Amino acid sequence: MPKGLKETSSLITIGFTAVETAPNTFTQATVDLQLNPLDNEVFIVYSIDVDVAAPDALAGVNTSMGASVSTTTRTTLGDLADSNVLSASARQIRSAGFVDGGVAFTTGSNESPATQLSYLGIIATNNFFIQIQGANNLAPHSVTGKLFGARARADANIFSALVQSELLSQ
Repeated sequence: MPKGLKETSSLITIGFTAVETAPNTFTQATVDLQLNPLDNEVFIVYSIDVDVAAPDALAGVNTSMGASVSTTTRTTLGDLADSNVLSASARQIRSAGFVDGGVAFTTGSNESPATQLSYLGIIATNNFFIQIQGANNLAPHSVTGKLFGARARADANIFSALVQSELLSQ
């Protein structure tokens, strides 16, 4: 538990999903945490499980699907180098130059913290966001997942710093 925070709930599991509005189109979904800013309430993220759909296997065409989970709204997929991204995942099928469906690759972030870390991040504003986008697919695809965490109350100084830091990371 981070210093200056007091948990006010037990473990909460929040399911989420996002579906591309059209094939290969950046799409973002918003998940409302219903935090109470008057009580300086934040959400401590302990773990995230992201399952991005497999891209289409097309002979001779590289295809991919990517997804990210962020604390603020985005206009592109995020990666772990972005300060507002909590998790990122991608699936690719490399088949350019082949007559078959190619070879599949999956990459993902460390969605559960290492044993030395007690949490992944803190969400200080009311929402978190899920982004998805494919490349060279024939149909829209989706991402599903679960975010695990707990509500907590921060003292006024910490709450103010967390909100400002989160908003500046956009």
